Amino acid sequence: MTTARVKRSAGTGDRCSVLRVLRDRDAGLYLAGVVVSGFGTSALWLAAGVWVKDLTGSDGLAALCMLAMWAPTLAGPALGTLADRVRRRPLLIATSLLMAGVLLSLCAVGSPDTLWLLFAVLFVYGAAGVVHDAAESALVAAAVEPDLLGDFNGLRMTANEGMKLVAPLAGAGLYAAYGGASVALLDAATFVLATGLYAALRVRETPPERPASNWRRRTAEGARYLWGHPGLRPLVLAGGVTMLCAGVNGATTYAVVDTLGHSPTYAGALYAVQGAGSVLVGLLAGPALRRLGGRWFATAGIALFAVAVTARAAPYDTVALASSAAIGAGLPAVLIAALTRVQHATPGPLLGRVTATANSLVFTPNVLGLAAGAALVELTDLRLLLPTMGAVLLATALTLTLTPTSRPADQ
Repeated sequence: MTTARVKRSAGTGDRCSVLRVLRDRDAGLYLAGVVVSGFGTSALWLAAGVWVKDLTGSDGLAALCMLAMWAPTLAGPALGTLADRVRRRPLLIATSLLMAGVLLSLCAVGSPDTLWLLFAVLFVYGAAGVVHDAAESALVAAAVEPDLLGDFNGLRMTANEGMKLVAPLAGAGLYAAYGGASVALLDAATFVLATGLYAALRVRETPPERPASNWRRRTAEGARYLWGHPGLRPLVLAGGVTMLCAGVNGATTYAVVDTLGHSPTYAGALYAVQGAGSVLVGLLAGPALRRLGGRWFATAGIALFAVAVTARAAPYDTVALASSAAIGAGLPAVLIAALTRVQHATPGPLLGRVTATANSLVFTPNVLGLAAGAALVELTDLRLLLPTMGAVLLATALTLTLTPTSRPADQ
């Protein structure tokens, strides 16, 4: 599959790189789509758990909402194969329209007996998200100038985190006023709007060649390529360990709030500060990747995350807020570095499968970390648990720096 680049940007200065991305028509449309769909997703993510809690009174069932959305990442390599089998822009449009239609069915959820429908929709939501992310990554890599991919991925992170600061509150308010169905309708509307933005892209794609092998072999090709690449494998594995620790860290948030002597609502302030840190690093990611290289940018972010997690054990408000900001700045670095390296190093016909495989290896451990953290926080003192996580993260950063590579671009 080949995709024509419609625009070429001039100049390579770090100071104007973000503006170059925003001035590019296709890149701007992509980012607008991320903002719109991210708003709806973040709103539904919170409202779904509250909806289940209101209908059943069960914390466990409410927590299953997140599991239902994340479970399809386990099938990422197979789902990503679809993004390499068809043209990517029509796939983005079709996926968005499918989800807009599926979300309308949530208007029928109104009692515990109909909750199966909510969980089914959330599962389809997660599966569609895997396909969507794989297709988007492949299309972006072809349509955005290579030296701007780091800037684009950083801005994408900024847009996502920015939505997380406002969308959950909007979703909660809409749910409180009009119920869960209203949030589902809002999310459906954002998918329709995102469809229009994807349809406006000026990207010319040729149909992919007819595959010479079956689905299983095509899926395995993406996994083999990623695992055999000396620059991709260390970054993706480091990302997986980092997200595992991030899951454990996330599960300790309310315990940290308790040690500070605040009510649970104080967690909102910690999340807001963390989001601000992520917004900032997203803006700086492109220049940092060009100056440091992907591996050293990721290493610096993991090391900062390690120090910040360790510092959370200190029961002081100032330290808690500062460490939350540092977590927000450090955690996304390895994610941005890994995705950008995947886009740079993977041939176009394989990019959907490799992206989906990388996402599975990076994000699935986050769910496992949340589950492990929920148990550990009840059994282990924070003064031991948090420094232990910090030590694991520092070891991960050190291992990444010592990993040999034969490619200068992997540095």
